[in-house]
Amino acid sequence: MKISDTSAIIVCAGNSSRMNGINKQFADLGGRPVVAHSLLAFEQCSEISEIIVVTKDEFFSRISQIAKEYNISKLAHIISGGETRQESVINGLKHVSEENKMIAVHDGARPLVRCSDIRRVIADARIFGGATLGVPVKDTIKTVSDGLITDTPPRSSLYITQTPQVFRKSSYLRGVEFALRNGLDFTDDCQLAESIGIKVCMTTGHYSNIKITTPEDIAVAGLLLEEEKKCTE
Repeated sequence: MKISDTSAIIVCAGNSSRMNGINKQFADLGGRPVVAHSLLAFEQCSEISEIIVVTKDEFFSRISQIAKEYNISKLAHIISGGETRQESVINGLKHVSEENKMIAVHDGARPLVRCSDIRRVIADARIFGGATLGVPVKDTIKTVSDGLITDTPPRSSLYITQTPQVFRKSSYLRGVEFALRNGLDFTDDCQLAESIGIKVCMTTGHYSNIKITTPEDIAVAGLLLEEEKKCTE
């Protein structure tokens, strides 16, 4: 029997500054808005008891309409975003159900996340206190300073971090308190957890869980979606 004690905070408050005027959350992907794919993945995951969407005020009605169209019954709140990603997540955190023990933070612009991966990263977070989806890097990575290579980290130890990133709610709240007290603003939820000494598990996911950042990513996501459909037929 699955334990449904996890709140999903889906962050959709970005500016889509690299999308050439296209709002990536509402861009068409396989006949559905990008954000609809993200909502459906968490809707179908039995460990998730509620979904909280954090977005801009002007998109409240549109998100609500999409949720109704795709029968997203777990949508509990649509909340205003903040000036930074961290502020947006904190705004969503304020509306998490008191009885829930876990939170899963996800980028709304990662529409191809798999329900099976959401379940695995939640399971790992229950054990370790925190976990994130990610995949090993395929390329050699260089660190550069003033245009010159300064180091070549061993590829075997490098991962591309994805979302959702999942934590025990109590631990995440401690991380938020630490960040606010010290004037810190993290772009990654794992960094916030790491700042108070939490060891975060890297749950290996799939390379298809890409983030929509540029118009080219929509085209790539479309191809990946078609391949996934073929595999399930």
